[in-house]
Amino acid sequence: EKRIKNSSDMVSIHNEEENAFILDSLKKQWKDPGDILLGMFYDTDDASFKWFDNSNMTFIKWTDQEDDEDLIDTCAFLHTKTGQWTKGNCEVSSVEGTLCKASIPYEKKYLSDNHILISALVVASTVILTVLGAIIWFLYKRNSDSGFTTVFSTAPQSPYNDDCVLVVAEENEYAVQLD
Repeated sequence: EKRIKNSSDMVSIHNEEENAFILDSLKKQWKDPGDILLGMFYDTDDASFKWFDNSNMTFIKWTDQEDDEDLIDTCAFLHTKTGQWTKGNCEVSSVEGTLCKASIPYEKKYLSDNHILISALVVASTVILTVLGAIIWFLYKRNSDSGFTTVFSTAPQSPYNDDCVLVVAEENEYAVQLD
């Protein structure tokens, strides 16, 4: 029995499409307006923002807001109406929600590329073999028909049937012995 590790992290956003998808999902499922806590924090050691899941910071969507001089305990929030990110205190108790992501087991219900390629090769091979078989059969039939025609057309026509030929041969043999 396989054990699936169920784990979750606070969400990280890496491009505009992900940001738009999350915003659209929130508009459909999250009824309360406001800010949602993202999985980003200010790392005082590096003096930079980082994602909790250690993924690279490849995309930002900050609002035009001036940074406070003290960014200790600063996290990122997604505004559910605009999709813009704001900076705020990580320990704010008024935060109404946190976005998390989790991996779920997914079983492929479709053929992989290898299976599709193998299926295509089998079909192509079958078609090629069928065509080659038809060509060989056609050539064989054409040659065999012409061969029989040649045999029958060039065979000498004997006026005697088999019995007559034997009798004539015996008479000739007898006649030779008498001489």
